[in-house]
Amino acid sequence: MKFTVAISHHKIHFKQNPLLWIFLGLFFVLWIWTFLNTTDLANWFLENGLTFLFIIFLILSYRRYKFSDLSYLLMFVYISLHVYGAMNTYAENPFGYWMKDFFGFERNHYDRLVHFSFGFLLAYPLREAFLNWLSFPKWVSWSLPIEITLSVSALYELIEWAVADVFFQAQGAAYLGTQGDVWDAQKDIALAVFGAILATTIVSMVKKIFNLTEQTID
Repeated sequence: MKFTVAISHHKIHFKQNPLLWIFLGLFFVLWIWTFLNTTDLANWFLENGLTFLFIIFLILSYRRYKFSDLSYLLMFVYISLHVYGAMNTYAENPFGYWMKDFFGFERNHYDRLVHFSFGFLLAYPLREAFLNWLSFPKWVSWSLPIEITLSVSALYELIEWAVADVFFQAQGAAYLGTQGDVWDAQKDIALAVFGAILATTIVSMVKKIFNLTEQTID
């Protein structure tokens, strides 16, 4: 009986929050658009494998665990940046070329933008999960997003190496997108960690300035 009531509560909550449907609908439109317009279909599938698993996890876990609207917004922006980058490959991304021309960069920095966004946009949802789902102490919920960003970023670079050099060598250059930078992996990791540190610092300052207290997600 309790389980049935809990499921019903989440269904009602989901129906009463059309913002989640908007995020999901917009993302699938973007996803289909990038699929239909990709310049490298094999790379698109490689880049979107983890994205597919992430979306499935969010949908299947919603009945038991849910984030705040702010966290869903941040995750929506991040995965949208990622799938848009996968459409033309990160190294050939049109917005990256616009940044290159506008700021006078020496290379297409779209991949740097997404790696920074990984830490900056996902640190708050991670903190929210640790604080509300797992009931970790506040100081742990501040530090773990940064540590996990570092760990996952390093793991992702290892996955990139394995995919590009071991399993799918034909897609190696397009998938890695190093653009000749031998320190590309290290810079990507550093940007992600910096983004996480910046995000947690901003949240901490906002809470102190406005004297906000920690609240559990409804």
